[in-house]
Amino acid sequence: MQLKQIDRNALLKPLQMVSGIVERRHTLPILANVLLEQRAGHLYVTATDLEMQITAQTPMNGQDAQATTVGARKLQDLLRALPEDATLNVDVTGNKMTLRAERSRFNLQTLSAADYPRISAGAEQLQTFALPQKDLRGLIKLTEFAMAQQDIRYYLNGMLVVIDDGLLQVVATDGHRLSWASVKIDGNYAHQEVILPRKTVLELSKLLSDADDLVTLDILANQVRFRFANVELVSKVVDGKFPDFKRVIPVGHAKEIELTRSDVLAALQRAAILSNEKFRGVRLVLGADQLRIICTNTEQEEAEEELEVAYQGEPLDIGFNITYLLDALQNLSVDRVCFAFGDANSSAVLTMPGRDDYKYVVMPMRI
Repeated sequence: MQLKQIDRNALLKPLQMVSGIVERRHTLPILANVLLEQRAGHLYVTATDLEMQITAQTPMNGQDAQATTVGARKLQDLLRALPEDATLNVDVTGNKMTLRAERSRFNLQTLSAADYPRISAGAEQLQTFALPQKDLRGLIKLTEFAMAQQDIRYYLNGMLVVIDDGLLQVVATDGHRLSWASVKIDGNYAHQEVILPRKTVLELSKLLSDADDLVTLDILANQVRFRFANVELVSKVVDGKFPDFKRVIPVGHAKEIELTRSDVLAALQRAAILSNEKFRGVRLVLGADQLRIICTNTEQEEAEEELEVAYQGEPLDIGFNITYLLDALQNLSVDRVCFAFGDANSSAVLTMPGRDDYKYVVMPMRI
């Protein structure tokens, strides 16, 4: 493989897009490498962890049908360390890659491209549809923080994607809170549910842009494929049954208050400073025209914030994990939010006034 007089960023950008999934600890040495393939006037850069595979491409003239693999981290670190306007010459001979930039020269070890473990996208395509990247990125932002981490219920360590009745819905829960968001999609699609692994969701969140450019989602047998810009991401799906999220979302809560998101977020952030570091509890005390936010800790310290609200219903004293409230409020981009409560033992629901495309459910805790 030979790459002559190429711009440093032309190689660095696709490398940065794929290298996030390269494992630092790996069972196969070749998984620490990226696959570089030169064909049809493009350079294809591929990384995999055997569960997910990302390929980014960039136009590049040169000899066709050449391929090799090289250490992802080392190559990325070298390219980052070079000047932004550096021009590179890359030459692969045997098991060595020589990278030259002006007076700098680096020799890197390579492994055979024939031994690189690729994920083949399934031939059976069940459904495919497209939507703006910003819409999918927005859905992920509103829900990803509620995914479980290393839960024994493995199906919670990911995000449920539901296609149903002209809606694309995404759901995440760790058993203590649940986040649901949806967006309309054009076309008639059969009902389908797949669970994306946590790592896939986090990579998509990084790679998708806040633009109207389309992302195409292909649902395959036991796989999903995302295609956008110059990127293709293929991922296995989680084999499991996600909880019935519709039964978890309360309806008919009578105690409702509407607040300015920035005000309640700032009040919670201040109160959190004196919350119990282990349990992170906060009391919300709702009374006539006021909401009090109270945090205490084991050192007998206390924080109390008071917000004006339009409320004349029955008083309520309820506890929550303050981190769960902060997570949702920090990821919303609206000016106003609505909280709906039942009693002190019922889950609360956070929504956006006048909209039915987002619901966040938080279980109460005893304080």
